[in-house]
Amino acid sequence: MKKLSLVFSFLIIVQLGFAQEFIELPYEESTTVKWEHQEKQYFSEIWKTEVVTNVSVPTLQVFQPKKPNGTSVIIAPGGALYAHSINSEGRDVAKWLADKGITAFVLKYRLVPTGQDAVQEYSTEGKTDPSRITERIAAVFPLSIADGLSAVSYVRENAKKYQLDPNKIGFMGFSAGGAVTMGVAYNYKDKDRPDFIVPVYAWTSAYPVQEAPENAPDMLVICASDDSLGLAPGSIEIYNSWIKAGQRPELHMYAKGGHGFGLKKQGLPADHWIQRFYEWSVAQGITSTSN
Repeated sequence: MKKLSLVFSFLIIVQLGFAQEFIELPYEESTTVKWEHQEKQYFSEIWKTEVVTNVSVPTLQVFQPKKPNGTSVIIAPGGALYAHSINSEGRDVAKWLADKGITAFVLKYRLVPTGQDAVQEYSTEGKTDPSRITERIAAVFPLSIADGLSAVSYVRENAKKYQLDPNKIGFMGFSAGGAVTMGVAYNYKDKDRPDFIVPVYAWTSAYPVQEAPENAPDMLVICASDDSLGLAPGSIEIYNSWIKAGQRPELHMYAKGGHGFGLKKQGLPADHWIQRFYEWSVAQGITSTSN
């Protein structure tokens, strides 16, 4: 089917020093994946965090600083492709970046269609029928990656509007969002190529590591050795694939942090990974400290 056009965009000025805008991205409708329930946001008692579920239409929430420095980051939250951990791996990250002058775009990419409590559904299937999870995410991953590529295209096409450098567009993703990040890195064309990527404890067991693409973007990899899903080796594999391609990636592997730390505070060095990202982006010439 033909791509749908942008259908809404509105601006909210908040007291945090940046503006927020909501954008519906163009996307190809799926002929195989169907959603019966509307998008929903709620606090998950199981994951102890705010989540968004049943995303069937990809959107961007824009966090624009008062004085943009030209750098932008698209943020893909994690949540096993059943949900988005929308705050600690999304909006809270965007606010932190906007405070540094970086324009942030929180991407709600399409998710597995579920019932009223997607997290409970995922937890139950994980205990009783893990193969069902694999089957369901396999159907949706191509759509989620397409949404990531659409987000990069949108930001680049609208760089002037947001006072951005079209050659300083990054993509940062957590867990399942990290898998989407790598999907974007493996499948881009010129118009939707990210200039740098930040896979944070990327879900490589669900979306396996591939060879680094030609003209691979700059990359910073973040993970913890004690990741409860065992994702540390996959993050190292991503790093090594860039090295083999002659690139110069950076890897921060924390001894402790677990999985899904995002911007949660645990009293650990991993709490400060985002500051390390900022320092890396400045050292790489991706981010300017004056704006």
